[in-house]
Formats: sequence, C-alpha cells, structure tokens
Amino acid sequence: MEAVDRVIRTRLHSDVALVSQVGEYIVNGGGKRLRPALVVLSARAFGYSGTYHHDLAAVVEFIHTATLLHDDVVDDSDLRRGRATASALFGNSASVLVGDFLYSRAFQMMVQVGDMRVMQTLADATNIIAEGEVLQLLNCHDADVDAENYLRVIYCKTAKLFEAAMRLGAILSKADPASEQAVAQYGVHLGTAFQLVDDVLDYSGDAQEIGKNLGDDLAEGKPTLPLIYAMQHGNAAQAALVRSAIEQGDITLFDEVLQIVQQTGALDYTRQQAQREADAACAALEVLPETRFKTSLMELAAFAAARTF
Repeated sequence: MEAVDRVIRTRLHSDVALVSQVGEYIVNGGGKRLRPALVVLSARAFGYSGTYHHDLAAVVEFIHTATLLHDDVVDDSDLRRGRATASALFGNSASVLVGDFLYSRAFQMMVQVGDMRVMQTLADATNIIAEGEVLQLLNCHDADVDAENYLRVIYCKTAKLFEAAMRLGAILSKADPASEQAVAQYGVHLGTAFQLVDDVLDYSGDAQEIGKNLGDDLAEGKPTLPLIYAMQHGNAAQAALVRSAIEQGDITLFDEVLQIVQQTGALDYTRQQAQREADAACAALEVLPETRFKTSLMELAAFAAARTF
C-alpha cells in the first residue's frame, strides 16, 4: 500500500496547481483505501509478482475519488471523513472539473498496462457507477422505492467498483475464469455489506467517528433499507411519518424517524443483511489457496459488517 500511495502521489501531479491541490486534499483525506487494497490483495492471493497491481490500485482509487468529488456536489454535502468537502472548500466548479481530471488520468494509467480486459473491466465499472448515480438521483424523495431497487443502486454505485477491483487482481494473475468470477462475487458481496452498514451508521453512528453529519441521507430524501424496512414493519402512523420525511427531505423529523427505525428493528435487520453479505463474500473465497492475503480478505469482510465508522 505504500507503493500504491507513491503511485497516487506521482500521478496526481498536474502543471495546473489547483488540480493537484484539490486532488491531494481529497486523496489524503483519511479514507480507508479499501478499494485499492482489494486490487493488491486479489493479485497477491493469486500469486502475482509484478508491479502493475500498484498502478491499477491507484487507478481504482482515482475513480473512487472522482465519484466522491462529484457526489459531494450533487448531494450538497459539507462534511466528509470529518473534514470540509472539496466542494465546500474549493467550490463546486473546481470539484467537478478535478473529478473529470481524475477520471481521465485513471484512463491514461490503465491504457499503459496494455491489457484489453483491464480496460474493459474499468470502462464497464465507470459506466455502471454513473448509471447508479443517476438511479439514486431518481430515487431521492421517492418513498415507494422497494428493497430490490435500493439494492440495485448499491450494486451500481458501490459494489461494482469493489467487484472490478477484485477482478483486476485476477486478470493480472491470469486466473482461470471460474476463479476470476468467484473473487468478483466476493467484491460484490463485500461492497454491498459495506454500503448497508453505511446506511445503518447514518442513523446510529457517531458523527465525529463516521466523519459525516448524521441524518444526511434523510436530508437528501434517500430511501435506504432502514427506512424501507421501518415503513413496512411500523404501524400506519410510523409509516406515514417516515414517508413524509423521505418525500420532504425533512431533517427536523430526524429524531422521530430515528426512534421509529429503532423500535421497528430496522437497524438490526440491516446489520443482519450486511452480515449475510459478508458471509457470502467469505464463501466466495474458497477458490483461493490459504495465504495471508486470503486471510486479510476474510478479515476485511468481517470488518465491513461489524464496523462502527
């Protein structure tokens, strides 16, 4: 990961000072680096011994960072990872344009690897992520979104890049198709578990620990699984209040909504679903030989479901 960070810092450079400044601000913002770690762990779990996994790990981090820059503009967020968002600090225009720079730099780097499967995987992932962003936008303030549509957004917006990261390690290692698909499924389940817990933490986390304001999802009118479950299992009055909060994006109802999601068991249910996804992720790793890299992937799955930040 130190080698990956060196690649990130080198390739962040631009002769346009603001590009480097905004890029470094968000890349160095204390993220977990899970996605690039998956590229490294996947490649090493298959016995890869080259260096392209460092470059592709940096590519994945650049793509993720670009989506964060654009997300914070779309969501009008002012806090991420416990710090002011780039859009709050540098303005929306700079955030969008630097996000574009990071996307294009990522594609420059993946071309240098010279593998069409690598380029196809990352091109498909960025396209599906963009679709996920639009799907989420369409779902905002729609209290009729069901769990299936919610999970579709999670797959596109979050799990797809986890899937791509794992697949890249397998491609570099020239793994057989069945093994490649198995670790790709690990990525899907891990990414889903990760996002489910994110949605729990928006109603139960510590703002300083999770690095964002509690209730942000509600303020944006996002119908996440805790709210969907609460509407399905609460009484008529509870369901009506949650519905109104989603449709209006009414953060003043946060305390009442929080009480409802707790009383209906919605947070426990969502945590349980995250654990199921983590278990499925671990099961997918049976194709891998027993190494410390496989152990790390197993531990990441456990972390994703149990984390409090």
